[in-house]
Amino acid sequence: MSAAAASSSDKDPHIPVLIGPLLAAVGPVSGVWLDGTLGAGGYARALLEAGADKVIGVDRDPLAHEMAARWGADYGDRLELVQGVFSRMDSYATELDGVVLDLGVSSMQLDQAQRGFSFQKDGPLDMRMSQEGTTAAEIVNTADEADLADILFLYGEERASRRIARAIVRARTEAPIVTTAQLTAIVEKCLPRPKPGQAHPATRSFQALRIAVNDEYGELAEGLAAAERALRPGGRLAVVTFHSVEDRMVKRFIQARLGGAGRGSRHAPAAEETPPQFTQAHRKAIGADETELEINPRARSARLRVATRTDAPPAPLDRRAIGMPQLGKSF
Repeated sequence: MSAAAASSSDKDPHIPVLIGPLLAAVGPVSGVWLDGTLGAGGYARALLEAGADKVIGVDRDPLAHEMAARWGADYGDRLELVQGVFSRMDSYATELDGVVLDLGVSSMQLDQAQRGFSFQKDGPLDMRMSQEGTTAAEIVNTADEADLADILFLYGEERASRRIARAIVRARTEAPIVTTAQLTAIVEKCLPRPKPGQAHPATRSFQALRIAVNDEYGELAEGLAAAERALRPGGRLAVVTFHSVEDRMVKRFIQARLGGAGRGSRHAPAAEETPPQFTQAHRKAIGADETELEINPRARSARLRVATRTDAPPAPLDRRAIGMPQLGKSF
């Protein structure tokens, strides 16, 4: 789950997850930054307050831009809004001093039942961040059982993926599955009742469908490559993730860009050194401290990784090499 929102109110803006460690890791903040997941504007505002000359706020969700039209007026031309996807950020700007990505779904999206993101609120089974394209209901009602199982397993890491996919296909023969409550009930029947402190049984299934609807892993892979092209030498890339697959993709992307070359064996000649596209001061991901966890328990799963761009040319993107799950088809 993403950082966007202890509150989505304009008068009571949310506190972004890991914003303190992020600002410490990338500081001092100056120049032009791109916030590729604008949401309720917490990171953009924090960057502007920390000293950024300008922040380009990118989001595909029209709601984020409706909200920013109100709070953004305080910053004048220091804030530029772009309705689009961060995978195309290098077509919006180049020579950036920094890029921030806060991945996942925002609380302002979860809080609206009509958006269909939450299993806790009954609403249409939608889940589209851009409010355009294929809905979760269309996937649930048209994908074959094997594809549904792949989505649940690869995108949600759901071990009971085949059982749930089978139950979905059985249920939709009786009536179309068009609401979040319908899908939640189907999943709940497939899994044991959760023990205290455990996640809701539908958590992984809803995550998986949301990722499929919005092509979130594809966006992340292409977004990392776009950031590599958009950042100036010395520019900072900061990515906040909320589950293991996203963090693995970011970690492997950065590792692949740190340069160097290995040997096939100790007797083989060393391969030519590859110039690094990024450097990294801290190899380990940064998590929330106890103080932040007391204020916002949602930060428990958050991980921050930061890297600094060099002047080496961008390298080709290999989706498999960075651990991106591969579906047999796209939706």
